[in-house]
Amino acid sequence: FTLKTMLGWLKDFISLIYPHLCASCGKTLYRKENCICSFCKISFPKTNFHNEKDNPISKIFWGRAEVHSAAAYCFFNKGDKIQHVMHELKYKGNAQVGVEMGKLYGSDLEKSDLFSTADFLVPVPLHKTRQKKRGYNQAEVIANGLSETMKIPVDIATLIRGKYNETQTKKSHYERWKNVDSIFQITDFNRFLNKHVIIVDDVITTGSTMEACVQTLLLVDGIKVSVVTLAYA
Repeated sequence: FTLKTMLGWLKDFISLIYPHLCASCGKTLYRKENCICSFCKISFPKTNFHNEKDNPISKIFWGRAEVHSAAAYCFFNKGDKIQHVMHELKYKGNAQVGVEMGKLYGSDLEKSDLFSTADFLVPVPLHKTRQKKRGYNQAEVIANGLSETMKIPVDIATLIRGKYNETQTKKSHYERWKNVDSIFQITDFNRFLNKHVIIVDDVITTGSTMEACVQTLLLVDGIKVSVVTLAYA
């Protein structure tokens, strides 16, 4: 027996005692599956908005902010597989599932003329207080996954969150907009000069946080700003 075979058996034995479960459906993962089972990967409710210029995500920003392109990977409905994935990512400390979902979405975005020309991926900044509490920025781990398949660098230093704000949950559209007004800042205006930048986040609802990011980035000369999220609620 080869060492590789024996290590494979050992891994299988350990998984019997401590099973690796799919973050989406909760079933046991097979040896070559990572975070999400193969069935869930093919059954996610994809939007395919990355192939459509004027889609429901881009329409969120009409009359509010000049967005080059916008898309979300999946539709989000309460109790469905995507909600389970987002819960694992946001509240259960499962950063790896964010990377895995980013890699899946990246394989679609790299084939899209709307997004494949981007120069940088910019995760929506999380205030250091909240990031310390969670252990990571969920938008950043998604961006890292996107980067793996799209071969586009992630920039976390140029767009920063200047002040701590309350959670957006249970706020109205206007309250959300006021909550994120003027909280983002740019540290280096030359970094994104004449570049195409994709802002990355986990979920989009009213788009208030994204709008604040876009408006801040548009202060850079010649910039094109696009938006992508894992889920559309």
